[in-house]
Amino acid sequence: MKTSRRNLVVLDMAGTTVADGGLVEQAFSAAATRLGEDPATMIDYVRATMGESKISVFWHLFGGDEQRARQANLAFEEAYGELVADGLIAPVPGAAEAIATLKEQGRTVVLTTGFARITQDAILDALGWADGLVDLTLCPADAGGRGRPYPDMVLAAFLRTGAVDDVRQLVVAGDTSYDMLSGVRSGAGIVAGVLTGAHDEPALKEHGATHVLSSVAELPALIREYEEREECEEYEA
Repeated sequence: MKTSRRNLVVLDMAGTTVADGGLVEQAFSAAATRLGEDPATMIDYVRATMGESKISVFWHLFGGDEQRARQANLAFEEAYGELVADGLIAPVPGAAEAIATLKEQGRTVVLTTGFARITQDAILDALGWADGLVDLTLCPADAGGRGRPYPDMVLAAFLRTGAVDDVRQLVVAGDTSYDMLSGVRSGAGIVAGVLTGAHDEPALKEHGATHVLSSVAELPALIREYEEREECEEYEA
């Protein structure tokens, strides 16, 4: 097996592999309302920071008030969990098949999120993804507490799986600017933006996307083509 193979693929959840139909915004609005705040004053910042750890977003919105941020985050997780329980999420079309293909290609697949573990597990259970779909799932708490745009979850996947021996062999895919930043900062060789979620192609490219795809369903073919091109270049050299 060539050391140049991209054998570790780190995928975002909401907006990338999971279609939640805007439930993040709904849950933020519900959380703000429960705390007596006006959601309209917060929603622009929430949209701009999609992909970031939710506790970090609330910390900023409440001016560094740790207790208030934790209250808001708890309200958010409860609201999102209620929406998940109501059956309002689904896989992005082709996502589960793409993950299966990546694994058939011999790659390790990791799912990451900015949600707390309790919410991540609720999503995985609701989709039937809790057992065996991927090799590892990570939330910010699993990587020391810092979510995106920090590279910590990607690097935690790198360290925990041992699937590759160079960060340049990493593949990171997500739908937000912060997904792109975390991929770039981790040193990943492929940082793929997808257009099924929060941010558009210009925003993804501005924040470091090496490729922009219509959806994660296109990722296995992209990686295979990338590897084949590298092999040709090595042969010609």
